[in-house]
Amino acid sequence: MFSKKQLTLMVAAAATTMWQPAFAEETSVNEVSLGGMVVTGTRSETPLLEQAGNTGKVSEEEVDLIRPDHVTEVLNRISGVNIQRGNGQEHLTSIRSPVLTGGAGAGSFLYLEDGIPLRAAGFANVNGLFEVNYEQAGGIEVVRGPGSALYGSNAVHGMVNVLSRAPSLDLEREIDISVGPHDLYQTKASISDTVGNHGYRLSVNGTSDGGYASDSGYDQQKVSFRHDYYGEKDSFKTLFSYTNLNQETAGYVYGYEIYRDESVSRTNPDPEAYRDAKSYRLSTEWIHELSDSASFTLTPYVRHTEMEFLMHFLPGQATETNEHSSVGLLSSFTKQLDGGHKIIVGTDFEYTEGELTEIQYNPTRFSFLQGTHYDYDVDATVIAPYVHSEWQVLEKTRVTAGVRYEYTKYDYTNHTDSLTFGSRYLRPDSRDDTFHNVSPKLGVVQQLTEDTATFVNYSRGSRAPQTTDLYRAQVGPSQTGRADSEKIDSIEVGLRKVGQGLQYEIVAYQMRKRDYFFTDSDNENVPNGKTKHTGLELGMFYPFNSQFDIAANLTFAKHEYDFDKDSSGIEKGDYLVTAPRQMANVRLGWNPTAKTRTELEWVHMGEYYVNDGNTAKYDGHDVFTLRASHELNNNVTLYGRIHNLFDTEYAERADFGGGGDGDYRYFVGEKRYVHVGASYRF
Repeated sequence: MFSKKQLTLMVAAAATTMWQPAFAEETSVNEVSLGGMVVTGTRSETPLLEQAGNTGKVSEEEVDLIRPDHVTEVLNRISGVNIQRGNGQEHLTSIRSPVLTGGAGAGSFLYLEDGIPLRAAGFANVNGLFEVNYEQAGGIEVVRGPGSALYGSNAVHGMVNVLSRAPSLDLEREIDISVGPHDLYQTKASISDTVGNHGYRLSVNGTSDGGYASDSGYDQQKVSFRHDYYGEKDSFKTLFSYTNLNQETAGYVYGYEIYRDESVSRTNPDPEAYRDAKSYRLSTEWIHELSDSASFTLTPYVRHTEMEFLMHFLPGQATETNEHSSVGLLSSFTKQLDGGHKIIVGTDFEYTEGELTEIQYNPTRFSFLQGTHYDYDVDATVIAPYVHSEWQVLEKTRVTAGVRYEYTKYDYTNHTDSLTFGSRYLRPDSRDDTFHNVSPKLGVVQQLTEDTATFVNYSRGSRAPQTTDLYRAQVGPSQTGRADSEKIDSIEVGLRKVGQGLQYEIVAYQMRKRDYFFTDSDNENVPNGKTKHTGLELGMFYPFNSQFDIAANLTFAKHEYDFDKDSSGIEKGDYLVTAPRQMANVRLGWNPTAKTRTELEWVHMGEYYVNDGNTAKYDGHDVFTLRASHELNNNVTLYGRIHNLFDTEYAERADFGGGGDGDYRYFVGEKRYVHVGASYRF
């Protein structure tokens, strides 16, 4: 017999959520409620209608429909999200922001697996989502805008929480094999069961890709193992994750709209570029019920990451090697109070040892010096107490309030002989740096009807600088100032409807950021930039009948500089680089039978500027994908997709080197291709 907690956890894992059409079963789509539960905002199951803030989700069923080869295929279905694909498994992220690069790209978004960061806060990876098994996830949740008081550094513009797939109630075994273009092969397998109070799931996958561009491609392996124990007063969830990536990386192709020239677009100007990366994580979440209204949670974890890659995107093309190991503990006490109130108090602890070297093996290029540019260690300590509370002040009015204090200390040791190497590589002397950040949150949810609510939410996101921005900032000798804690203040108002029939969400927001550390189009570091972000996000799902439905996610945004910098050509009010004003993802679904799902997806990318002076731009694109899945019988499912249905010439990412026409550079979007596969359950 399953306990109440076991059934609750399993139901939550299977729940579908807003905007995500599920396969038609015995009931019609019209009869399926897609409101569902989300866990990221409060670290516990919460109805979406009660959220004071904006959380989007890709359900487990949708992950199975998409069968993604790259994380862009799942996350770009959410309003306000724009993940730009690089080569292979590389990517850059935008969540209510421009597409950010460097330390800003690594440090502005918090990537988690079941609520635990994939990397230590000061050691983030700009391509961090390839370090998690999103291909076999039990769902992915995205918080747009600053995280709540429950989450700390890097939850500045948003969070991505990849949920592990829960154990099945009965024995479940599955093998999945698919093939795609340019020698793309993927194999996935899983086994799961629940025996007594113990449930487990082992998921493994491996991918080999010959590469769209010449002299490119990758091999990738991922393993996830989850074990759940359900007791009367204690429950444990243990999760082990492993990823390995060996990639031959194709670089940008150069020249204005060169992606339209097929004779050049599939060439690789950097055939020596590569990226090798490994990660390991192990955690155990222990929930102890003290009473019917109180519980505490302890989650100890360990992690290790290591990576080596050629910095082909920089003129010197040095080789970077980095790694870090962490031990941490998430602790919290939750108390349900009379009258529907709730309070959570907790403290997060983490200690990390990290190291980085940057060595240029090539002869001198563009005045970049051969030899060791950087060689240092950083030991980091983070202590972060917080309070999160929810108050049912009126029958239909709920207030959320919280605050988080985060103490960060970096103990930095420089192993090089000199503080200066050439005119570019300025190496700080060994030192300690300490940062103190406070992140408050206040939100109000007003329920209008049984299935409709409006909300207003204020939150602040803050983070200590990335260690690379402090100790590996490649600057010229005339520059002054160093990176400081970045802060962003956000206010948003929204209206959402869940339940039967038409479902929708409308959200408007404005955010102001200060102490923004970035590199401008002339490769000069700016330590104290200011930006303003204003946007409107629309999401809807409507089932016409049991066979046809439509989902749409639209984004209108203006991301602009809020200061002047004459040397970069930046004027207050200019658009930030890679900040499209419109984005859309529209999906028309058709269930011709109870066992068949087809979907036509339209991805619209609006135009955006690629340099700070707003004189160079990419015109945007429209790309269509057709996908289908058919359950042949209880054991076999066939699926496939046609990507870029109309063979559009487009760029996954447009960038700019800084001068004339030849400085346009692109990661080229793939031409039309077919990807097919089959899964066998036994």
